[in-house]
Amino acid sequence: MARIVQQTPNSIGYVELVYASQSGLPAGKVQNAAGKFVTADQQSILAAADGAAKNTPADFRCSLTNAPGEASYPIASWIVIATTSAAPKQQAVKGLLRWMLTDGQTYLAPAGFAPVPQEVVDKELRALDNLP
Repeated sequence: MARIVQQTPNSIGYVELVYASQSGLPAGKVQNAAGKFVTADQQSILAAADGAAKNTPADFRCSLTNAPGEASYPIASWIVIATTSAAPKQQAVKGLLRWMLTDGQTYLAPAGFAPVPQEVVDKELRALDNLP
């Protein structure tokens, strides 16, 4: 998609932030819930995650779309993983999630991704501890 947008004169497209950055695509500003126009970058995605973290329910089902905050980018994604599966798979998923929330966080910023806010990491690690 990035290549098509880049090669098509006068085109507009939605390309994931890291691919857009790596491809050198110019980015427009998008109006957020606070009425501010912001560009997608690690800080504005993190601001959206921080804004959504304040209202994240115990089961973590929430949306970063139009998250509160003047610096929040309004189009951001979040991952949801089901934890109901056979015990060996569940243990493997728990291990992966624990790594993603701890050591894996160190790989995000250099790759162009925003880390998960510490408030959410703490909640998710507690939830992982409570899974069978």
